[in-house]
Amino acid sequence: LALRYVVFGGEALDLSQLGRWYSRHDEGAPRLVNMYGITETTVHVTHRELDREFAASSSASVIGRGIPGLRVFVLDGWLRPVPPGVTGELYVAGPQLSRGYVGRADLTFGRFVACPFGVSGERMYRTGDVGRWSVDGELEYFGRSDSQVQLRGFRIELGEVEAVLGRCAGVAQAVVLVRDHAVLGERLIGYVVPEVGAVVDEAEVLAEVSVHLPVHMVPSVVVVLGALPLTANGKLDR
Repeated sequence: LALRYVVFGGEALDLSQLGRWYSRHDEGAPRLVNMYGITETTVHVTHRELDREFAASSSASVIGRGIPGLRVFVLDGWLRPVPPGVTGELYVAGPQLSRGYVGRADLTFGRFVACPFGVSGERMYRTGDVGRWSVDGELEYFGRSDSQVQLRGFRIELGEVEAVLGRCAGVAQAVVLVRDHAVLGERLIGYVVPEVGAVVDEAEVLAEVSVHLPVHMVPSVVVVLGALPLTANGKLDR
């Protein structure tokens, strides 16, 4: 191909889906880069160049390390850094931060907060996204903080369950939602779209997920769909 780079952004990248790409193309022609960014930081925040081996071995959407000039923090509800392997909310500091929202002082003050790790007067942006540091010092992305749910006393990151579900044999796409049942109460439901030509067995998928996740994070039911519903601009319509 004439392309030199393909940059992913806008939605969480399921690295397991790149196997089909690498089966048809060389690793460096073009080079694939996963990036995370938001408009309020104009625009990219982190980057991770990908290769065949890394994509095959990663179980989450790895977004890498911060680009030069930006600092990324993973913090708890009291703005304290969390250790590697623990999820928290992503915050971004640096000169690329915008000044705020035009005509929305309330929203600006809620999102652009004082940075306790910088010089006096420095701000950081509260992204509303959930992530964690790996032991290798790279960021893993798990979706929006509003996708964090409480179920039977356990806090669950839906994106973490989706990442495991999406790596099951024959699964091309996966989404996990909490649904309320009239008799059984709230349950985790997994929705999967099979790869082309694949047949997905719901029981086998649940058994595979059970190997990698604690019992309270395993969906009660897996529903196979022909396609996931999308919004008008092509994003997942939960």
